[in-house]
Amino acid sequence: MKVAIYIRVSTEEQDESNQLDDCNTINVYGSPIIYRERQSAYKDKDREQFELLKNEIRKGEIKHLIVWDWDRLYRNRKKLKEFFSFCKIYKCLIHSYRQQFFEDLYKIPSPFDEIIMELVINLMGWLAEDESRKKSERVKIAYKNRKTKWGRKPIHTNKKKIVWELQNQGLSIRKIAKESGVSVGTVHKLTKENPLLKPPTNDEFDN
Repeated sequence: MKVAIYIRVSTEEQDESNQLDDCNTINVYGSPIIYRERQSAYKDKDREQFELLKNEIRKGEIKHLIVWDWDRLYRNRKKLKEFFSFCKIYKCLIHSYRQQFFEDLYKIPSPFDEIIMELVINLMGWLAEDESRKKSERVKIAYKNRKTKWGRKPIHTNKKKIVWELQNQGLSIRKIAKESGVSVGTVHKLTKENPLLKPPTNDEFDN
């Protein structure tokens, strides 16, 4: 009877050793085959180790599958339920370090075991989906804030005053840019904002 431990982390920054240590604490089924993956749970086609694991389960080689958390398998509720059904067909029990309460459900007589299991799997699947959605929103907000923070720096007020003073002296945009150290495009924009003078006409560019 073979035992498998499936470890998945989403990014290179995450450390898989903690997951493996935790999984080993609940392994009472024998020496495990360890499948390691660095990939999102949503990218099924890129999860080569997970596909290998499923093939071994399909062949009847794996009877106990240990994971750190159900979301290591899938964050999608529907896919998680389908995987539990898949394992049931091939008589493979799923054990999770973070859902150890589920072990007691294996002891419930039929047909109540299936009813309660489906309820629990649905609940945990919904929680995983909700957490994934919140994480996605946090990433988007962080990216937006970072983009704002690291975007083009605003023109300092002193630079604006210098540009406007040079403009008031009748210099062309290119000469203002050279004197102030500001790009031609920015000077052109600032001259339109000059509260004391109308912007120069196009023929003033080359004066």
